[in-house]
Amino acid sequence: MRDEDFEYFISKFDEATFRQAVPQAAIEEWKDRLPQQLMDYWRTEGWCAYKNGLFWTVNPSDYEDLVDEWLEGTPLEDLDAFHVVARTAFGELHLCGEVSGTAVVINCATHAAFVLKQELRRKSPETLALEIRCMFTGANPSDMDLKAEDKQPLFERALRLLGPLEPDEMYGFEPALILGGRMRLENLARVKLDPHLTILRQFAPLRLPYSGNDFPKKLG
Repeated sequence: MRDEDFEYFISKFDEATFRQAVPQAAIEEWKDRLPQQLMDYWRTEGWCAYKNGLFWTVNPSDYEDLVDEWLEGTPLEDLDAFHVVARTAFGELHLCGEVSGTAVVINCATHAAFVLKQELRRKSPETLALEIRCMFTGANPSDMDLKAEDKQPLFERALRLLGPLEPDEMYGFEPALILGGRMRLENLARVKLDPHLTILRQFAPLRLPYSGNDFPKKLG
């Protein structure tokens, strides 16, 4: 049975357009590292795509190497063990730290991280569960989309032009934005997510909103 928080999420995103049941082995693997609330959603909902692939809940195991690559050399690298729990069609990765929760989002297309610095602290299991519920209640389809240079949302146009995404795919810019590419519909391609983000990371370091000295050295 869904709780009211997930019901509210569904009222905005509609029912899943793709669903994969989560094996019990995966829940056993992650139950001591990610919030129990997330495990409950995995059991009842599975790993899913919403809005025809605009937003995905995912298996963190598939993204472990990508997290290591994107956080390498940043103050976040050794601060907590971060895992991808959701992502967008454009390669925006929503992370959950094992002790700090949902304080970090990586927008791979722009090589920029969004970090709630004040939330980088050790939290109780109850607070971590609340953050997972808030991640879903606070999600909005418009926030998951990107706007092109013409100020118009890209996702629906990309979906019509390029077709729906498979679970291992995303819409990526070619050439990459970091190399001077333009945020235009005609520059989008359907690409395999893992190799695309791995190559993209090699072009430039991840930009953080604060200097290294602004981050805590350890989580209190």
